[in-house]
Amino acid sequence: MAGRQNGGNIRQYRRPLNINLGMLIFLAIFLYIIICVGLYLFRDEKVVAYRVQEGFLSADNVYTGIALRSETVVSSEYAGYINYYAREGERVGSGQLVCTVDGSGQLKELLDEQNADDASLQEADLRELRTAISGFCAGFSQNSFDSVYNFKYELEGTVLKLANINVLENLSQINSAAGGQSVNLCYAPESGIITYSVDGFEQKTAAELVPEDFDEEAHEKTQLISNELAGVSDPLYRLATSEDWSVVIRVDRTTAAELEESEYVKVRFLKNRYESWGEVSIIDNGGDGEVLAELSFNNSMVSFATSRYLDIELLADAESGLKVPLSAITTKEFFLVPKAYVTKGGSSGSTGVLREAAGENGELTSEFVGTQIYQETDEYYYLDDSSLRVGDHLIMPDSTETFTVSQSASLTGVYNINKGYADFKEIQILQQNEEYAIIKSNTTYGLSTYDYIVLDASTVDADQLIHD
Repeated sequence: MAGRQNGGNIRQYRRPLNINLGMLIFLAIFLYIIICVGLYLFRDEKVVAYRVQEGFLSADNVYTGIALRSETVVSSEYAGYINYYAREGERVGSGQLVCTVDGSGQLKELLDEQNADDASLQEADLRELRTAISGFCAGFSQNSFDSVYNFKYELEGTVLKLANINVLENLSQINSAAGGQSVNLCYAPESGIITYSVDGFEQKTAAELVPEDFDEEAHEKTQLISNELAGVSDPLYRLATSEDWSVVIRVDRTTAAELEESEYVKVRFLKNRYESWGEVSIIDNGGDGEVLAELSFNNSMVSFATSRYLDIELLADAESGLKVPLSAITTKEFFLVPKAYVTKGGSSGSTGVLREAAGENGELTSEFVGTQIYQETDEYYYLDDSSLRVGDHLIMPDSTETFTVSQSASLTGVYNINKGYADFKEIQILQQNEEYAIIKSNTTYGLSTYDYIVLDASTVDADQLIHD
């Protein structure tokens, strides 16, 4: 019994605390991540980087102009169905077959019958189609969606030319069956670029244009389509016969005076980014508003033969350089120190100055203070104020002459973050608009292409570490 009583008095010992080192490391990492995420989410400003690239400002120099050419509208001498055999936009020679006018309708039936068959194009024909499609895709803009319909008509004309050209071999049989010349051949009266549309601008000169003519949405154009029925004197096609052509734009009087003074202006065509020089002629009708500027060219007409309205850029005043947003630009104060007081020293041979300092026994001595150069003039360097203070006495190397730091000046620049911290870089602004500035490239203390800068300079301080 005594044994049971003693055995019933059982004491429970606490198990020793086993510290798991892996668990502690995991908890420390987890807390660090939570703190970092919290600091990122709840800080007032987030640093956003911007990649510097070359560019230009010319938004104010973009105009929509009217293309004028030496054009002839060729009309039909017969009534019937029209079938074209030359692709729109290509050059035809004098006397070259352009189309046929089918008075009996037999040729139309023959063409429809052939098109219904599973005819295949040759490889050379397919290459021509692929080239046309690739060229259209490269220059397509959603702002000019109506160009899709123009391209559709061009493509249809190309297909008809390629697939139906062999039908001409049957013309003699069709005319014999009809008892006469029912299918009439139409040849180009002279050499030129062919277009299958008319719009009433063919005979207009720049002086005859009125403000309403520049309303592209109200512009009426008649598209001439193959296999359509035409009457006598109806237009068949349009022929541009000269490489001399012009683009007329509306400009204010200040711009007109600048263009007239320059006589020639460099133009970029937005359709294909082609650049050319145009001779300037100003047409002033005496009104109070805008005047007309005619830019004349003697080449590349064929590239724009099918377009009446062209978007162009005037490159006369367009500065090229590095393009940065205005929000990235700031100013910063620097000390001006004579160049003779700047030297190299320290263990790394960095740039700096010799500053007076008091030794242990109170005697004056010198110490090397490393500092970065941000810009220079003929006499002075712009030095950072993080290491120097107003009143510091600098010693000229190998001399007893001293200079007291006091004079300062500001520089315009941006914060470069290539090295992980906000490093001020001086910039020289060439041109700016409401959003961007063009700055000079390849400067000694400035930026280079593809540098990363702070998009909003107000979100950082100089030398601040930048976390991704």
